[in-house]
Amino acid sequence: MDKPLSEMTLEELWELFPIILSEPQSCWKDWYEEERQTITALLRGEDIRISHIGSTAIRHIWAKPIIDILIELPEDAPMAGIKETLVNGGYICMSGTENRISLNKGYTRQGFAERVFHVHLRRRGDHDELYFRDYMNERPALAKEYERLKLSLWKKHEHDRDGYTGAKTAFVKKYTALAKAELGSKY
Repeated sequence: MDKPLSEMTLEELWELFPIILSEPQSCWKDWYEEERQTITALLRGEDIRISHIGSTAIRHIWAKPIIDILIELPEDAPMAGIKETLVNGGYICMSGTENRISLNKGYTRQGFAERVFHVHLRRRGDHDELYFRDYMNERPALAKEYERLKLSLWKKHEHDRDGYTGAKTAFVKKYTALAKAELGSKY
């Protein structure tokens, strides 16, 4: 395929980058830490908070072997400039709005690289994923329920990332709301 990733249709991207789940890997924490250090170096001097989110940040569950990283910026931070710095540092901008930008690293025209990262660039306080992550980590039985849901959706939505994400939404929203009610303004 000669087409750049940025010009591929969603269907072509989903075929090249299917949903893959794997057993929990101890390296995920290390990969996050190494990438956090890379991002910190790229964005040195910026007032940012970096967090490991997504299923690879939930202990002992199967997950897509993709490290999700949340970068929170203050309201007055130059989001477009920070996005450009990350793009120049090897990330691919996949989508964006005024206050949310998604970037990826580890996507190649041949498929996934060994290490794959999704970076979620957001304004400070836009971090529901932190509540969900911590709620799941504090409740291993509930995390296993989430794992079962993910495993049940895997093959059905293997080439439909939006369908896979959409089918998990009610579960994620329910427990994020419970976490926020219980934890208040922890973050």
